[in-house]
Amino acid sequence: MTISLDLTTPAARDALVTRSAVAQKQPLIGLSRSEMAEALVGAGIVPERQVKMRVQQLWHWLYVRGVSDFAHMFNISKDLRAELDRRFTIARPEIVEEQVSNDGTRKWLFRFPPRGAGRPVEIETVYIPEEGRGTLCISSQVGCTLTCSFCHTGTQKLVRNLTAEEILAQLMTARDRLGDFPDRDTPDGAIVPAEGRKITNIVMMGMGEPLYNFEEVKKALLIASDGDGLSLSKRRITLSTSGVVPEIARTGAEIGVMLAISLHAVRDDLRDMLVPINRKYPLKELMAACRAYPGLSNAKRITFEYVMLKDVNDSLEDARLLVQLLKGIPAKINLIPFNPWPGTNYQCSDWETIERFADFINEAGYASPIRTPRGRDILAACGQLKSESERMRKVDRLALEAMMIAGHGEA
Repeated sequence: MTISLDLTTPAARDALVTRSAVAQKQPLIGLSRSEMAEALVGAGIVPERQVKMRVQQLWHWLYVRGVSDFAHMFNISKDLRAELDRRFTIARPEIVEEQVSNDGTRKWLFRFPPRGAGRPVEIETVYIPEEGRGTLCISSQVGCTLTCSFCHTGTQKLVRNLTAEEILAQLMTARDRLGDFPDRDTPDGAIVPAEGRKITNIVMMGMGEPLYNFEEVKKALLIASDGDGLSLSKRRITLSTSGVVPEIARTGAEIGVMLAISLHAVRDDLRDMLVPINRKYPLKELMAACRAYPGLSNAKRITFEYVMLKDVNDSLEDARLLVQLLKGIPAKINLIPFNPWPGTNYQCSDWETIERFADFINEAGYASPIRTPRGRDILAACGQLKSESERMRKVDRLALEAMMIAGHGEA
């Protein structure tokens, strides 16, 4: 049975003014160590001689303990905690809704406070539990510019890029909800829950194109993989791109995570239609960038994602051309049964067709697992994410803005 929890309670709505006030403070989450040090010294609350030690304390509380309130930082003086709270924020986003699929998949609709003169925005994040692992699918943008014709997110216009803070906040809030941080009230408690982490892998496969938000994604993933904090292995972080060729080499060299390519077609004419960025960076250029990906090896293969669309890209000839296209690239091909969404004209390939396609690729020497659809009943499956931001009624937006103006003198 699908469970949907509306977390916009009266208390949560009353907290909206507080959240808007928080938005005026400088976030500490998402800052590098050097940026954090500069912010603390610049605020005049930590002297230069202490800043390295204070950054180390804050880093531990934020990314190991997962605190979201300065008051819980027990080894920092009360006066300094008050100053930190006055100048900075480590607050989580508002959870508008949490949905739990009948297969255990969870989807959260997060609302982030306004940035500058903007308005609040909403994005979706998905957690997929599996035996021995748990994967969090993270968004990098509100909406998307790419308009891939089979993708629900592509029907939502780009609102803005997410900041490194907002990218990390998805991971940290999900860990809160899943009980994946240690008990904050017991300073001597275990670093991870006794039964192990709930979130073992993260994938940048949510809303948006990560490589069109390269710098903020880079900052967030370097913090997520920092060994003294959230400590996720780079082998357990996958960044998926539709093919922003100029940034692919930088991804390997500067971030060093696993790479996935949203391929979906093996001929330029078809990919131009399914993944329009192909008109700018056609298959020849994309494959050249993949072959040159830093660190590429049999131990660090590129994953090629291929959505199975009935009578569009699912023939054995397509399978043959796919094998030919990837020749010489250490690769895995994820076959994704198409996940329907309201208004789409595409259909999922028949199961027999998908299995025949997979068998051909397997026989050619490539691993080609068929991705089990997860969270379809709550529109949490691959290609189904779309926030409510653009559908928020004008009257609701005006009411929201009026509350902020009444509380703070500005939106």
